[in-house]
This record gives sequence, structure tokens and C-alpha cells, in this order.
Amino acid sequence: MQKELYIKHWVKIKAGKIFDVEETFLATEEKDLNTFLKLGYQRLQISYPKFHKMDGLSKLGILASEIISRKHSFSKETALIFSNAASCLETDEEFQNSMQNFPSPATFVYTLPNIVLGELSIRHGLQSENSFFVSPQFDAALLVDYSTNLINTKMAPQVLCGWIDLQSGEYDVFLCLISSEGKTQFSEEMLRKIYYAENDRPTHRT
Repeated sequence: MQKELYIKHWVKIKAGKIFDVEETFLATEEKDLNTFLKLGYQRLQISYPKFHKMDGLSKLGILASEIISRKHSFSKETALIFSNAASCLETDEEFQNSMQNFPSPATFVYTLPNIVLGELSIRHGLQSENSFFVSPQFDAALLVDYSTNLINTKMAPQVLCGWIDLQSGEYDVFLCLISSEGKTQFSEEMLRKIYYAENDRPTHRT
């Protein structure tokens, strides 16, 4: 028998804002990606020196997962199912540029999109199933099907899934924690509703 699944919590990072279902943590007009990421790190009062050595995609993942993990703890079996449209193009281009002088080993490490999954696993002590998919656009059906299968086959007790895209300094992050507990039904329709409706959430905390 399949379990009824729910969206236990969600978080968005887009257009200078970091917010979840309950509050806005950061709202700024800052356009520079690196400066924005530093502001997010400081606002969330994260103490994790390795953060500063990561690529942009991994930093976005750390910020988003940090908010969720503080409100709902992750077990080591919490699965990770992410997707985006650009893969790790931002880092690929940075590494390509570095080759004009001396190729950067530190940058090369991040020339795979699934590295963000590894960074989150290390940060949160996860030893779980994880997959990263590249899709032309946000694919709610993919996230629902894959996450539902993992939980119903007992491969994972809960799943952190969503969209984490970074292209030309423009970022779009929507992560949600899925489990058999919660109030918001986990469905394609609900995922689309939250993803699209909450992109333009009004600012109420700066």
C-alpha cells in the first residue's frame, strides 16, 4: 500500500530573496552572486568554513538545506533528488577560462552537477540515495515519481527534492522536504503551484 506523502517544508532562493513557507530570511537588491551568497551565509549565521571554497551551485544548496534542516532534522537515510536546466555550466565556463593561464584544480572538482549532492551529504551526514537530473524546465512529475518511489519502496524515510539552477549569475532554487508527515499534499499540482506562485513572494524582511 502506498503511503500518503506530504511537503513537510520548502524553501526558495531567487532574485535576491531567501525565504521559506514561514518567513523571509534575506531580501536584498544585491546583483552580484558571490556577494549575495556571502550575505545569505551571514544572515543564516552558518559556521562552515568549507562553504567559502565551494562553487555557486553548492553554496545555494547549502543555504537552502540549512533552513530546512534546522526546522526538520535529516536522518542519514534522507535521500536527495535534484534537477536543473544548466547542469554545472557556470563552473564549466569558469574552469574553461582558468585554462587560459593555469587550470584550477579547485574549480575542476565542481565540474559535475551532482557535486552539490556530495557537499550536502557531507554537511548533513547523509548516507543515502541521491540523483541529479538535467531537464529543460522545472519538472514536477519527475520529482514526484522519483521521490514517491523511494519512500514507498522503503529506500528512504524522507526525500529532499527540488530545482537548483544557476545560469550567468541568475539563480533559481526551490527545495522541499517530503515525508509521510505534514499538512500539504505532495503532488505535481501542488509542487507547480508553490514553485510558480512563490517566485514573486512580496518582501517583508530585509
